[in-house]
Amino acid sequence: MKRTLIAALLGTTALALSAAASAQTFFRINTGGTAGTYYPIGGLIANAISQPAVPNLVATAVASNGSVANVNAIQGGGAESGFSQADVAFWAFTGTGTFEGKPKVADLRLIANLYPESFHLVVRKAANIKTIADLKGKRVSLDEPGSGTLVNARTILAAYGVSEKDIKVENLKPNAAGEKLKDNSLDAFFFVGGYPAGAIAELAATGGIDILAITGPEAEKLTKQFGFYSADTIPADTYKGVAAVKTLSVGAQWVTSAKQDATLVYNITKALWNDNTRKQLDSGHAKGKSIVRQNAVAGAGIPLHPGAEKFYKEVGLVK
Repeated sequence: MKRTLIAALLGTTALALSAAASAQTFFRINTGGTAGTYYPIGGLIANAISQPAVPNLVATAVASNGSVANVNAIQGGGAESGFSQADVAFWAFTGTGTFEGKPKVADLRLIANLYPESFHLVVRKAANIKTIADLKGKRVSLDEPGSGTLVNARTILAAYGVSEKDIKVENLKPNAAGEKLKDNSLDAFFFVGGYPAGAIAELAATGGIDILAITGPEAEKLTKQFGFYSADTIPADTYKGVAAVKTLSVGAQWVTSAKQDATLVYNITKALWNDNTRKQLDSGHAKGKSIVRQNAVAGAGIPLHPGAEKFYKEVGLVK
């Protein structure tokens, strides 16, 4: 009898655990490389929206190659959501820009606009690179295929009359690029993300880098050509010993698929903007303070997810 009772109890416990597990909803947020800004911000948001904020929700931040890869993962069902630059999201939705000639990602939907991502062009001081034109003949990383940075780096180079044939191209994430910069086997690299970026902060501590300005008529032309780009400034000493840098920025957005349940996305959006999440964003990565509800639908180049739209209507951000 005792054995029978124990077996029955174990069976009941197993059924209860199985039922609890089956009741959970798993929601991936594809981010970017671990040395960038998407990943730590994604971790903050995933932690904030998981149960108990949204009952039975287990959200996780997943490292990835970045914006383009995230959009493709959402389209292919490999992720429930992800972070994307505003330009990449628009191009994917409309089948233009870097998605020219590819099927439109017609189901792509916006959960929230998050924060501005600054264009960083990091150069090794000893390489004597003072302008973008000086990159000619240098070893330059444009970031990995699938990243928004790669798209933007090519756009910047073209605007300033530098082709990829003019430079020795490498395709590295910021942390790998930083290591090569340190051992003098790379001269410069692009990174588009919220400041401060961990990989660049580590480099700045060694005193061996500068960040080039992206200004002038070329930059002004880009802001007119691409409505997603804005003039931006990386403040002095954001990176140790680096003076204020005038550059460009593009919005970082949290996107998902229209196929995701409207009630789920409504609850996630509501949790994103609650008081507890606000505390976590304010005390986490420095860019968290820039994630504010009043900018949640700013620069939206794709439709809102119906669940997110319902919440924004309730709080008066959408009519």
